[in-house]
Amino acid sequence: MTGLRNDRQKTLAERVTLDGLGVHSGKPVSMVLHPAPADNGITFIAPGTDTEIKAHWSQVSATSLCTVIGRGSEAIGTIEHLMAALMGLGIDNVVVEVDANEVPVMDGSSAQFVAAIDQAGLMVQTVARRYIRILKPIRVEQNGAVSEFRPYAGTRFDITIDFDTPLIGRQHFASDLTPDVFRKELARARTFGNVSDVEKLWAMGFAKGSSLENSVAISDGRVLNPEGTRWPDEFVRHKTLDAVGDLSLAGVPILGEYRSYKPGHKMNHSVLVALFADEDAYEMVVARPQREAALVDFSGEIAVPAYCPEVA
Repeated sequence: MTGLRNDRQKTLAERVTLDGLGVHSGKPVSMVLHPAPADNGITFIAPGTDTEIKAHWSQVSATSLCTVIGRGSEAIGTIEHLMAALMGLGIDNVVVEVDANEVPVMDGSSAQFVAAIDQAGLMVQTVARRYIRILKPIRVEQNGAVSEFRPYAGTRFDITIDFDTPLIGRQHFASDLTPDVFRKELARARTFGNVSDVEKLWAMGFAKGSSLENSVAISDGRVLNPEGTRWPDEFVRHKTLDAVGDLSLAGVPILGEYRSYKPGHKMNHSVLVALFADEDAYEMVVARPQREAALVDFSGEIAVPAYCPEVA
């Protein structure tokens, strides 16, 4: 699938069904991903209704424990890991149907979403991909955390976390985002938390489904999961995964660099709000048809990298 052309929109070749637990309700959740027509974007169908909720920054209603879109009984939470998988694999159009108010947490990463999507396959559509191109820096700061967009010829994430515990400490991850990078470097990075914090959430009625099966648990400066971490820096990789999912709520892929120090769902959303509040900071562009996959053609022109298409 890595060879699929990046100048055209994509959807699923067939529908995908996944079953798991809701991390906050602790109850079973069934989810179906349906192929969708070009320019549909990613939309969710609220459980028990025909209401469609667009996966868009303007629909975000909460960011404290996870990213939530919609409101009241039609809200759908914990969408970030699924959205990261869709964005990371370059999928533009999907209808997501869930029978609960949250996406199943699976193993706390995007890995099982990626595996299911890979099994279904992708379909290239006839309509050109649209992108948001960053034209000037946009920056937000909140309580010592900083997030910013910067112009860049591609899609790049530069993430730094800084936790007051030797187990995590300061970690940094930076890379252009491609389907290969997402699969190999980010998709398997799991959510994490301190056991004492999770116990507080339990007392408040949240995180009822949280366990060693779907998160990296930390207590007294050590990881409780018998298998340990999947990378020494799994923590910053997961924060990068979250950022990929949250920033997909721009509605179309972003051509630019996202830098963040101490990121979180709130910061990721805040920088999107700031971006779209400044019409001089971005422009909507459309991909031109991709050339053949040769590195250099006879005219001496360098072919466009697959992850950074030419834009009109």
